[in-house]
Amino acid sequence: MIDYYQLLVLGAIAGFTIFLGFPIALMRASSRTKAFLNSLAIGILVFLVIDVFSHAWDATTNAVVSSFAGETPLASGIALLITMFIGIILGLIGLTVYESRYMKPQAKTETKLESTMAGRDGMHVDRLKLATMIAIGIGAHNFSEGLAIGQSYVAGVIGLALILVIGFGLHNATEGFGILGPLQGSDKRPSLLTLAKLGLIGGGPTFIGTVVGSIWVSQILYVLFLSFAGGALIFVILLMYSVVIKQTSNMTAMTGILMGLLFGFFTDLIVSLGGA
Repeated sequence: MIDYYQLLVLGAIAGFTIFLGFPIALMRASSRTKAFLNSLAIGILVFLVIDVFSHAWDATTNAVVSSFAGETPLASGIALLITMFIGIILGLIGLTVYESRYMKPQAKTETKLESTMAGRDGMHVDRLKLATMIAIGIGAHNFSEGLAIGQSYVAGVIGLALILVIGFGLHNATEGFGILGPLQGSDKRPSLLTLAKLGLIGGGPTFIGTVVGSIWVSQILYVLFLSFAGGALIFVILLMYSVVIKQTSNMTAMTGILMGLLFGFFTDLIVSLGGA
């Protein structure tokens, strides 16, 4: 049996395992290897899109079916369906607006991720902003995972809560690599402060979700953050791919994406076998 404060500590650990993926993403490599690693990161993000949409859609369809069967109010099912679509719109269109306003200060002859406008720590601004957008999308996903941990604890299913902490912690370790994927092409390493910020954006919401889920159960909030994460990740995947394909052959890019996708399924399978 664990008490409430132990649950919060475990929720924080589950989120901050995201930092475990950072060292691999920061390794020195040739341009060809960097392009392949970017492709691998894209594959992991593709898996996350599948994962978040499957969870959001399952929750939504179950609510709608229950509503039309007369088991729950019709308005609740419709509200959840609308919420999911709103989340997707916010993820896709919201980041598109952000990109059009803040990620195109360069000359037309420069690509999105090859900007010469560097930040204070020497990173290319566009690369850093793209990494931040990925962290935001993953953070929304991890917030929903935290909700599941907190809600399981409140429901008295302590064993499930512990399994979710372990499972999500293992899975989040792979997400750190996806966040830093865009920074693979940079000549300078990101500062420790930059890494800390990206890790907090991506992993911190697991802890926040654990707190919120332990005091407030909300299916609408759960679906909203999952669908937003899915839309946001689709946006950054397309943006990353448009750059990767210019850096390497299509075969190398597809091989990296395939390996990342399979790695995502494999880690999720391990979590599922553990009962999460």
